[in-house]
Amino acid sequence: MLFKNLIIILLMVLVGCSSRQTPAPVVDVQGQVPLSKRVKNSIKGSEYIVKKGETLYSISWRAGLDVRTLASLNDISPPYQIFPGQKIFLAKKSIKPSKNKPSRESLQTGQQKVVKKAVASNKKQEYGGIVRDQKTSKKPIPNTKPFSQKIRQWVWPAKGKVIARFSYKKQGNKGIDIAGRRNDSVKAAADGRVVYAGDVLRGYGRLIIVKHNDDYLSAYAHNDRILVKEQQAVKAGEVIAKMGDTDAERVMLHFEVRFRGKSVNPLKYLPRR
Repeated sequence: MLFKNLIIILLMVLVGCSSRQTPAPVVDVQGQVPLSKRVKNSIKGSEYIVKKGETLYSISWRAGLDVRTLASLNDISPPYQIFPGQKIFLAKKSIKPSKNKPSRESLQTGQQKVVKKAVASNKKQEYGGIVRDQKTSKKPIPNTKPFSQKIRQWVWPAKGKVIARFSYKKQGNKGIDIAGRRNDSVKAAADGRVVYAGDVLRGYGRLIIVKHNDDYLSAYAHNDRILVKEQQAVKAGEVIAKMGDTDAERVMLHFEVRFRGKSVNPLKYLPRR
């Protein structure tokens, strides 16, 4: 009798598994956010049309570009205001080479001009005497690339165990995930200004992006409630949201740091516990 019951249970399990019509979603190693959502969230191509609720910072975040680069490509000045329906270029416009080739006569004329200029190398002073042209030494162009701006202090954005770490893989985790309970406090990791607060970015749920300086941004995803507004100044350790599970499989905080538009490992900046 017991053997028959075991057979019946096994048959029921097999029937249940075969009844699934759609494949199970592919999730990360911790079983949280489907990778398909993270991939769809990124922007590819050379152009993008702004949607309602987006900011230039949120678009640069999705495109993996420094906001200053994006602003320069589109001639947008600070504070980088954009509007729905606006076309944003994500790369330089390609200039097609001219099909008109220079004629043989124009090339010869150009060569003659160069020769004439080279011969006239001596100049007479106003009061007699000859002065030869002196070569002007060009000063080397100074390196204008700015130094990395340091953050005075980083603090942990939430209490709890780190359940997923940063990954350098293309479709890997671009931040860290911190476990917690609903309504746990989410804090700003450093002084800065809120440049995005909303739920437009698919795969991040209710998201906050904070600009710390021209080099560093940080993001706080899957919040249950957002407690700050865009352009609001925040201090390190200030509560900016309440932890939740929006667009996630469990309650947690997904935390990212970007340096000049590129994802970096947050654990290199946060203090050791």
